[in-house]
Amino acid sequence: MKQKPKNIAIIGSGLVGSLLAIYLKRYGHAITVFDRRPDIRTIEFSGRSINLAMSNRGWRALEEVGIAEEIKKIAIPLDKRAMHVHDRPVYFQRYGKEGEAIWSISRGILNRKMIDLAEQTGVTFKFNEKVWDVSLPDAKVYTGESEKSEWKAYQFDLIFGCDGAFSRVRHKMQRRSRFDYSQDFIDVGYKELTIPPNADGTHKLDKNSFHIWPRGKFMLIAMPNIDGSFTCTLFLPFEGEVSFEKLTTKNEAKAFFKTYFPNVRKEIENLTKDFFDNPTSAMVTMKCYPWTYWDKVALVGDSAHAIVPFYGQGMNAGFEDIFELDKLIKTHQNDWETIFAKYQESRKPNADAIATLSYRNFIEMSSKTADANFLLQKKIEKHFSEKHPDKWIPVYSRVTFSERPYAEALAIGDRQEAIMHEIMQVANIADKWDSPEIERKILALLTL
Repeated sequence: MKQKPKNIAIIGSGLVGSLLAIYLKRYGHAITVFDRRPDIRTIEFSGRSINLAMSNRGWRALEEVGIAEEIKKIAIPLDKRAMHVHDRPVYFQRYGKEGEAIWSISRGILNRKMIDLAEQTGVTFKFNEKVWDVSLPDAKVYTGESEKSEWKAYQFDLIFGCDGAFSRVRHKMQRRSRFDYSQDFIDVGYKELTIPPNADGTHKLDKNSFHIWPRGKFMLIAMPNIDGSFTCTLFLPFEGEVSFEKLTTKNEAKAFFKTYFPNVRKEIENLTKDFFDNPTSAMVTMKCYPWTYWDKVALVGDSAHAIVPFYGQGMNAGFEDIFELDKLIKTHQNDWETIFAKYQESRKPNADAIATLSYRNFIEMSSKTADANFLLQKKIEKHFSEKHPDKWIPVYSRVTFSERPYAEALAIGDRQEAIMHEIMQVANIADKWDSPEIERKILALLTL
């Protein structure tokens, strides 16, 4: 039994929409992708992007449709964090075991490539076409110049909402009875900055590291690009003692960079220019349920579960949605009602789990990575997991270097954290952290 060809609309030509189009096209469906914005391949990027960190889940989804090798050509492997802590030299923390890395990719470059690859399979893209309304029961899409202008109606068999955290498709679903929805903004915003390459095109910082300047309530991160530059993201509170609202002049911004990020002093002119040229963006965790309507409409990626970017899993989670949806299509063929029902049931707990983990990682990256107790705890965990790899996989590795469910990583991570809380209470732990006594104690706690 094969899939009956359907006429399918995908709203949103971002990473998730483009990849979903490639997946669905394989079944012989007619795919039309709508986007209210211009074709990203024809415009300069807007300066509100955080470089992406592709990890195992993302690569698995790309491998399934045979495009992983093509994408690796525009990515750089990062096997460690480079920690730029005040008053001490840069030091490095390896991410995982030998050979494990996350991959830095420019969102804009990846998105352009994905649209190219989707077009090559026969997908139709309609840019600058704004979707104003969706009729859920009969899968109709209405587009037009403005909310008040005349609209054009398109009839489809299925609609996928891949139009991000402020999804038009979800907005329509929200008006239905018993639709749960929440959004939670954090009081920290972000701004994109750039460190250009050296004159000879090489990188100014270690190119195979994810660079972090943790400063308590705020931080700077930098990820390499293939052209020798780094895309930096400054995460800073909107209001307060050190905040976006306090940095209103070039001199204030220069003083800020000099005070808190002395080892990028040579870049201050450039960083200050970017600071005022680029917008300040907000970050939101968005949860909703259900994600589907009958056998007609489904939300995928950020439109179903937007998360803050501190685990580098937003894109990976969206790609995993598609991978799991595809498995259900293979199993249930033309029964879209069952496909959609099982898709949302299996993905919702995992989306909630990665939302929780991402928020926690923000706290960890900004304030704890420079804390002596936290670093000791991580050292004990690493030492123990190297001796007992079958008994202890760190939560970061479970999320980033495996394809096990996010919900499982969260549950096991919470249990590990409770064990480590007890271990850290042991008298003189700093002197005997790698002793047989501590090893035995962890092993005993794991059996409880």
